[in-house]
Amino acid sequence: MTAPVPLLPPPEQRLTRYGQLRDRILLDARRRRMLGWVAPLVVTVLAAVLRLINLGHPHQLAFDETYYVKDAWSLWTLGYEGTWGEKANEAFITLQKLPLSESGAFIVHPPLGKWLIALGMAVGGPDNTVGWRIAVAVLGSATVLLVYLVARRLTRSIALATVAALLLAVDGLSIVMSRIALLDGPLTFFLLLGALFILLDRDRTIPVLERPDLESPDPMWGPVLWRRPWLIAAGVALGAACAVKWSGLYALAAFGLYVVVTEALARRRAGIVLWPSAAAFLQGPVSFVLLVVPALATYLVSWTGWLVTAGGYARDSDPNPLVALWNYHQAILNFHVGLSKGHPYASPAWEWPLLLRPTAVWVGTDPAPCGVDHCIAVISTIPNPIIWYAGVAAAVYLIYRMVRGWIERQPVGPAVTFPLVGLAATYIPWLMFPERTIFQFYTVTMVPFLVIGLAVVLRQIAGRREDTLHRRQSGERTVIVFLAVVLLISAFFYPVWTGISVPYDFWRLHNWLPGWI
Repeated sequence: MTAPVPLLPPPEQRLTRYGQLRDRILLDARRRRMLGWVAPLVVTVLAAVLRLINLGHPHQLAFDETYYVKDAWSLWTLGYEGTWGEKANEAFITLQKLPLSESGAFIVHPPLGKWLIALGMAVGGPDNTVGWRIAVAVLGSATVLLVYLVARRLTRSIALATVAALLLAVDGLSIVMSRIALLDGPLTFFLLLGALFILLDRDRTIPVLERPDLESPDPMWGPVLWRRPWLIAAGVALGAACAVKWSGLYALAAFGLYVVVTEALARRRAGIVLWPSAAAFLQGPVSFVLLVVPALATYLVSWTGWLVTAGGYARDSDPNPLVALWNYHQAILNFHVGLSKGHPYASPAWEWPLLLRPTAVWVGTDPAPCGVDHCIAVISTIPNPIIWYAGVAAAVYLIYRMVRGWIERQPVGPAVTFPLVGLAATYIPWLMFPERTIFQFYTVTMVPFLVIGLAVVLRQIAGRREDTLHRRQSGERTVIVFLAVVLLISAFFYPVWTGISVPYDFWRLHNWLPGWI
């Protein structure tokens, strides 16, 4: 006996169900778009609040502000770094006559970061500590937004990107280096900006390279791509990083190599016969021109003040200003290579993962009353220890994932490899100079890539959609507890990151290792 054929719902009912499903999909899409705007906005505002509140404290030059603030004002008034006389630091605080002469001073860092500091000083005046630091604070807050955008681009996940940005927003090292007029904060901003542009270029070009028939029918070599505006933008951003500190060159080289390797792998996936040679010798020179030439142009533009004036250091060493600039750079290179002067807060790069010697950038000599007799006010570059050590562990795990993928010939996504590229560019070069005087706060450029890698690992801990309900619930609870602990630790350390006067015994509770004092 034949089974009865089920009757379809009447057309009106089918249309109603279709409309309900469509409305539900559209509503989910609108909610996702709204969340994609609200989440980064909230985290960036939080970062700005933590970095801007009481920014003018301390009202004195802290640590290496004694160099960069004075150089910034000199750039603004002379166009180049002049020579400062005695008691210049006190003159900045009391607004006495600033002892600045027009004789060019030998300065070992490019001028862009100091020009940015000078913009705030031009508005607030040379004695305004908020003016000294406002540009760095704004760029530090914007770096949190960049971390969100980079993580979102890597993973397509709003939740993961929000977690990564939140971790950077509440991290102590990032907060401190955003509240002090040093060069490392602007350097970090431009490195992240360049990283974002590299990813945008990757998303635009890789589909074309994987389908060479769209641009070129040549199955041996594949296409040569010149129309790459995001790669040019990356060159400008990374050139700006180099114009803040020369260590930006390492990132320029690392991300340039990343571009070549990813393009080579895309050609292999497309079946291009000579994919290694095409990436290295055909597209490689083109990519070099598109990336490095804008970087070099940006770097030279940052020296405009020195080039168009006559009083800068070594400006008269040759009638040709570009040759004179080359002579100046040779002197700077000799200084950096031979820099081995001892410092009580020096920390070689091998110590950085262990967090053995953070830098005290300011210790209050006359802190405000705190309710007891013995008080102290300190600004220390201690990161949030939970974020730091968990980030280092996450980086080690990502290295394991990458190596295992290569061994098993399994694809490893950019969410695993890209943070490691950023960490390699910002950490490995410093290992080559064990005798050089360097400091733990240089790791502020590493922290964005650490938190992105940590967020990737936290997503794995939280579980996947195909996991069991129990597995997802336990994983999500673990991540929530971890983030709660991170926030509590940041609240506990915030006085030590912002120079708030606290009882001496309370301050001692923050010194978890002997080298943290």
